[in-house]
This record gives sequence, structure tokens and C-alpha cells, in this order.
Amino acid sequence: MAEEMDLELARAAIRAMAAAIREHAQELTDLDAAIGDADHGTNMDRGFQAALARLDGGQGDLGGLLRDVAMALISTVGGASGPLYGTAFLRASTPLAGRSAVSAAEVEKALAAAVEGVRERGGAAPGEKTMVDALVPALERFHAAVEQGAGLARALAAAAEGAWQGARQTVDLVATKGRASYLGERSRGHQDPGATSSALLLQAAARALAGEGERRAAGGPGGGAG
Repeated sequence: MAEEMDLELARAAIRAMAAAIREHAQELTDLDAAIGDADHGTNMDRGFQAALARLDGGQGDLGGLLRDVAMALISTVGGASGPLYGTAFLRASTPLAGRSAVSAAEVEKALAAAVEGVRERGGAAPGEKTMVDALVPALERFHAAVEQGAGLARALAAAAEGAWQGARQTVDLVATKGRASYLGERSRGHQDPGATSSALLLQAAARALAGEGERRAAGGPGGGAG
């Protein structure tokens, strides 16, 4: 299991995120069709494919890598999702600037900055049926795991579990932010697409780090053993 994040792991996580979004693009669009513009999956897929194209751009530090992902999302993802996810990656890049490898505690600072950025950009609070309903419990679970001594991969897995729990709970909520809020009570009974994509991204990152960590432990290509 990966105990720290370096550039290779970060790139693997971004690739896993892009693959997860592509795999679930239709599901995200279907969720959005019920309470939004029916384009969340399409938009997110376009944005992460653009991010993939920037992965080998010679970034020398984690902050630069996340900043390039942010710019790709802001410039290619339409609607509210582009600015929100772009802000998340941009804010996360700040505490990682100049760093080529960081611990779980330092990743927590980046995740906290991302969540705060999304809350400020969207003006949303927990309980309003937005991606915040996945991100806040994710951050709480990540923090609790680190406090209990978990390494990065386990903390990120805990964050993904928290995000999924939060995303599923949006089914019972009435939207009070964003386009879904126009539906009022009719928004109840539908899982929020933004909360769902947030959970998918964290789950993909957690699985990528766990898999890469195991590969390194086994002495695979690029691994530290051997």
C-alpha cells in the first residue's frame, strides 16, 4: 500500500480517474438527466481526457501537475462542473507546490483546500444535494484514518467510502443549490450526479494508489524493491 504520494502515483491516480469517468459517463449523464442538463458524464469525460493529454507535460512537482489538471477541466468542462472541479484541483495544488512526494497528512491539507475551494466557489453547504455532500464526509473519513495511523492508500480508501455514503444519502435530499434546486421537492429521490462523480474520482484514486503500492512492494517496474 502506498504510504506517500509522488509524481508517478499522482499520474496513475489521474489516469484512473479518467478511466472511471469514461466507464461511468453514461450513468452520470443519466443521473443528470433526472435533475439537471443531462450532460454531466459527457462534460466530465471531455475534461479528464483533456487532463490526460497534459499528464506528460514535464511537470516537476505535484503542485504543477494538479494545476495543469485544473486548467484542463476549467477550459473544457461545461456548466458548473468545470469551475467547481477546476477550483478543487487548483486549490489542492497550492499546498503541494514544489513537492515531488508528500505524506498522507500533507495530502489531507490538499484535500481540505480542495473541499474548501468547492464550498466557496459554489456557495454550497452539506445537505443541499451537491458534490459537497460527498466531499465533506470524504475529508472527515480521511482525517479520521490519518489520526488512527493509516497510510495514504488506506486513508484515501476511507475517504472514498465516506464519499459514497454521502453521495447515496443525496437521494433523500431536496436540492437547494444549482439547477436541480428549480425542481424543489421533485428533486428528491434522485442521486446527485456531482456527488456521484466525486465519489467515483476518490474511489479511482484510492484503487490506483493501492494497486501501485502493491506493485512497488512486489518489485515491479519502477518499484522500490529489487
